[in-house]
Amino acid sequence: MTTDPVSASGTVHWIGAGLSTGSGLATLCDTAERVRLWHRTESRAADALDRLGLAGRAEPRAYTLPALAAELAPGDVVVSMLPASEHAPLLAECVRLGAHFACSSYVSEAVLDQVPAAEKAGVVVLTEAGLDPGIDHLFAHALVARAREAIGDETPASYSLTSYCGGVPAVPNDFTYRFSWAPAGVLNALRSPARYIEGGTETVAGRPWEATRRHVVEGETFEVYPNRDSVPFVAQYGLPDAWTPRTFVRGTLRLEGWLRAWDGVFEELKRGDDDRITALAQELAAAYPTTDDDRDRVVLAVSLDVRAGTGRTWAGGYLLDLVGDARESAMARCVSRTLALGVRHVLDGSLPPGLNRAAGTAARSEQWLSELARHGVEFTLRVDQ
Repeated sequence: MTTDPVSASGTVHWIGAGLSTGSGLATLCDTAERVRLWHRTESRAADALDRLGLAGRAEPRAYTLPALAAELAPGDVVVSMLPASEHAPLLAECVRLGAHFACSSYVSEAVLDQVPAAEKAGVVVLTEAGLDPGIDHLFAHALVARAREAIGDETPASYSLTSYCGGVPAVPNDFTYRFSWAPAGVLNALRSPARYIEGGTETVAGRPWEATRRHVVEGETFEVYPNRDSVPFVAQYGLPDAWTPRTFVRGTLRLEGWLRAWDGVFEELKRGDDDRITALAQELAAAYPTTDDDRDRVVLAVSLDVRAGTGRTWAGGYLLDLVGDARESAMARCVSRTLALGVRHVLDGSLPPGLNRAAGTAARSEQWLSELARHGVEFTLRVDQ
């Protein structure tokens, strides 16, 4: 029996005001009864509200976990923009106090361990509700549903699903990159092996960049490589058992020339010296700072191609290609507005207790995509039959 969720109180606690906090916070100020922005100090939280044009519409707070816990009430919603390593203790406090939890990060084992307790307590745990992960899930669910309707669940078929996302400079630079999150995180992600399906076989790339290949999107050539573990998403996206994957890759997209421009970085990563890589992250942050004059570009391309043994085929794809402006980066727009949309569904009681990864069904994905389009996150759908 599913536990009823704790009724939302109408209060939202948004923790962190870094590069991915953008206009989504403003939409919550229009929706929630009360919003508190927690940052390292109260003055920095107030400065962030000024920057976002939200002074007087949200309350600034200095974040510590005990300080937050002292103000949490049952039914409040906690939105974490903190590093993923800090989510588990934060979620534990939410479960203890009956508050809901939301973030844009992948689900960690430490968070998964707490899901049964959260579900029992009637607490919603919303995760993977940003850009990637987040909008990519919505695109994939919607494409799979369209293909299933066209081909049929029981019809033997093979398919190729690719999902590539990247934050890049709107005006290409010699480094072919613009840091939209901490350089240390970027480097350590490249050190993590990637598992994916290619040629119908599970493949592991110990050094993901060594699996980089060309990928053409709307006539523009990019470079893409696999990241993390793609294989569990075959089940998560609801692909029929009668269909066999030819290719299934979730990965990262970069501008053409990235592999060459980063050759020196890859040599450092191959040596595997943790102290040196930490120092390299600091050097790269200093050499390629993000300035107010920079404009970023976000590209997310998700494609599905299905070929049935009967000769029937179905192919389609979503493309999101946005450029930031003087008010906010494209990355902040995509992450914060998607997360805010999820929080609004926590507030209206439409998400069940326990674990939610963005919108986990095709119908809800279509609903979220319609809502995102109305809130300025634009994308296109292509279908070939």
